[in-house]
Amino acid sequence: MQTYDLIVIGSGPAGQRAAIQGAKSGKRVALIEKREVIGGACINTGTIPSKTMREAVLHLSGYNYQNVYGVNYRVKEKITMADLAFRVQHVIKTEIDVTQAQLARNGIEVITGVASFLDPHHIRVEGSRGNSDFEAGVIVIATGTKPATSPKVPFNNRTIINSDQILQMPDVPKTMIVVGGGVIGVEYTCMFATLGVRVILIEKRPRLLEFADAEMVEALSYRLRDSRVTLRLNEEVESVDTTPDGGAVANLQSKKKISGDALLYAVGRQGNVDELNLSAACIEADARGRIPVDADYRTKQPQVYAVGDVIGFPSLASVSMEQGRIAAAKAFGLPVHSNPATYPYGIYTIPEISFIGKTEEQLTEEDVPYEVGIGYYREIARGQIMGDTTGRLKLIFHRETKELLGVHIIGDGAAELLHIGQAVFILKGTVEYFVDTVFNYPTLAECYKAAAFNGLNKLAKL
Repeated sequence: MQTYDLIVIGSGPAGQRAAIQGAKSGKRVALIEKREVIGGACINTGTIPSKTMREAVLHLSGYNYQNVYGVNYRVKEKITMADLAFRVQHVIKTEIDVTQAQLARNGIEVITGVASFLDPHHIRVEGSRGNSDFEAGVIVIATGTKPATSPKVPFNNRTIINSDQILQMPDVPKTMIVVGGGVIGVEYTCMFATLGVRVILIEKRPRLLEFADAEMVEALSYRLRDSRVTLRLNEEVESVDTTPDGGAVANLQSKKKISGDALLYAVGRQGNVDELNLSAACIEADARGRIPVDADYRTKQPQVYAVGDVIGFPSLASVSMEQGRIAAAKAFGLPVHSNPATYPYGIYTIPEISFIGKTEEQLTEEDVPYEVGIGYYREIARGQIMGDTTGRLKLIFHRETKELLGVHIIGDGAAELLHIGQAVFILKGTVEYFVDTVFNYPTLAECYKAAAFNGLNKLAKL
């Protein structure tokens, strides 16, 4: 039986960072991955494929230039699933190669097979060459999630699919039903709408993306409707049927019937814990496969940690990376400082939404006196040059101290642009920083200055 200081189960973002942190600490580390390729759902079916597909959609559709050259402008007239898959597969291969090199460079042993607990210190791996048992002083669970299934949805991997099967569709459909108004459902709705697909988005809650700022979501909803997307909010799917020609019909609880050439079921994800035999380690997961952890990502067993999507919200690759790093550092007594309240959110809709800090709704509920300043892309030269005239940047700050309380952006490059505000937010800076700072011209960063002036001018009038 081989012994390691650290065994990490799962090679997604959380698992990679945990393993590398352990190796950098001088520990003997093994990384167990059940797939033949590393990278987990992030590289192979989730984050990387979806974001790469988004870039392919934006480029081939000519979306970013239609405000300049006209709505009929396209780089490629007939866009196929093969066009999108070509770019996706290229990026996936490169990311796998980079990750493999990084793990090898750090002396991390990669073991292929299905891991399960024998007890809190021992792991059995079932591989193609048989079973092997391993022992470790510290074990990190980073197995991620998979799309949730439903007995009422007859998946066929072609026209009725989950988010992992998008590229298996034979053709770009003319009409598409998307069930689920969370991040994944809304991101794919945006992509297919940009390709000219008539999308019907069904969400049982009264609004999309409930955790995001209402104004940003309202702006996104307007853009979706402008792209001929039909939003069916406060509606729930009762069952799904297949039509004789291979299409799909969604039967709603309100007795409506909605038909489409394809249906994407994107209602939640389930933790990958079925094969772990958690009971042998005296660890339990909830009904959605999420493992409870403390602030340091420890499970009930002090030497067993869980990180990434398998522990639930926020299920962001960037946060999963940080959780993996923190867990490994904590396990070996290394000093580490990280504050979840300062983690940014990036939602790769079209246009992007990104934010940090509190929303107006949260601050109102907490009775915090705040003011808002907004800068519009259309008022910034760079916005006109790029052809994005609908984006906006919102600064929320304390009325008395001027301290920055939140930054919310919708528009091209929002996820990158947010990091300027993130630095000021983390350092507890005031909105006056943006007034006194010179930004390169022309850049979208000027929106910070415009928003700061807008907000402070409101205070001056009072």
